[in-house]
Amino acid sequence: MNFNFRVILAFLIIGSTLIFSGCGTTLTSSEDEKYEPVVKESTTQENRSEESAKEVVVKKEKETTIAPVEVKPVAPVKVAPKEGTTDQIPVTLVSTTDGDTIRVMYKGVNEPVRYLLIDTPETNHPRLGKQPFGTEAKERNRALVNSGNLALEFDIGEKRDKYGRLLAYVYVDGKSVQETLISEGLARVAYVYPPNTRHLTPYEEAQQVAKSKKLGFWAVEDYASDSGFANTPTASLESSSGASSETTSESSSAATTGTTEWFDNCTHLRTKYPNGVASDHPAYQAKMDRDKDNFACEK
Repeated sequence: MNFNFRVILAFLIIGSTLIFSGCGTTLTSSEDEKYEPVVKESTTQENRSEESAKEVVVKKEKETTIAPVEVKPVAPVKVAPKEGTTDQIPVTLVSTTDGDTIRVMYKGVNEPVRYLLIDTPETNHPRLGKQPFGTEAKERNRALVNSGNLALEFDIGEKRDKYGRLLAYVYVDGKSVQETLISEGLARVAYVYPPNTRHLTPYEEAQQVAKSKKLGFWAVEDYASDSGFANTPTASLESSSGASSETTSESSSAATTGTTEWFDNCTHLRTKYPNGVASDHPAYQAKMDRDKDNFACEK
């Protein structure tokens, strides 16, 4: 009994040893493959979907990108000269009225033009008649405005005077007609009403030269002054201006009225006589005596 138990026990020990030794062996490569981690198919599909979505977004961004537009140079637009600037506006001469007035075609309309900042002796004034050097000034003006391309320049102030005449600087081939008349002693600087004073300084300088050289009417003492032209006929006036007997007669007629100083209006007169003038004063004019009290331009 004891022998059999021992035999059985021995077989059990040997069998257990064999079994445990087989479990400790290393797996073969084929067995390793059986135990490799399995990647879920769903996860791979999700990654591929995300990559595809990114590709679509990038593609759309490329498609919506706006290509740069080529900017072509634009030809400059020609702008017509503006009034009130130093631009010289071409006009066509119609006629010469006197030394400081002409008529031109301006914007398709026959317009009178009064020269800014100057005054010349009259040729056919309703009250003053023909003044010495008036004819000379008119003929010189006529020669100038007919000698080339005529143009007007407007200042920044009023464009027309109370008579509706255009107020302008006049040029022929770019040269100032006003300045030429002043420099030759056939016009004086006058009617200075700011802000239309752009060319006042060169005009005054030209006048000073003409006076110093006694050119034109500046050769006659006391004929031209800041207030106008004297109307009293004298031998010097006749000889200097070449005035005819008709001129002398008209000047004498004007002198009998008692007016030897001419002013356009009360504003002009007050520049020399701030308090106005009485009816016996050489500068008195009935048209300036509005209240008919025999005193003109009183304040």
